[in-house]
Amino acid sequence: MRIRKETDGLEKDDISLIATASDALGHPARVELFRFIYMRNMNRTPVCNKDLVEAFDYAQATISQHMKKLLISGIVTAEKKGTYSYYFVNLGMLAKYLDAVKKLNS
Repeated sequence: MRIRKETDGLEKDDISLIATASDALGHPARVELFRFIYMRNMNRTPVCNKDLVEAFDYAQATISQHMKKLLISGIVTAEKKGTYSYYFVNLGMLAKYLDAVKKLNS
C-alpha cells in the first residue's frame, strides 16, 4: 500500500489564479474600476468604456491599460458591440479566486 503525500488543498492552478488576479487588483485604480463595474453589473446596468472615462478622472488610454490587465486576469470580461466594449465581472472567476484565497488559510 502506498501512502500519499498530504496536500494542503492549494494546487498549482490555485496559486497561479491567486497571483494573476491579485496582480490585476494590485493597483488602486484597477480596484476602483473593478468595483464600479461590479456595482453597476449588480444593478443590471451595462458598463462601456465611455462610462469609465466619464466616471473616473483618468485618461482614456490609462483606463484602457488598466482594463487590459483586468481582462487578462479573467475576473472581468468584455463584449464588443459596435465601437464600444461592455465590461462584466466574471462572477465564476471571482468565486474561484476567493475560494483559492481561502485555501491559503487552511
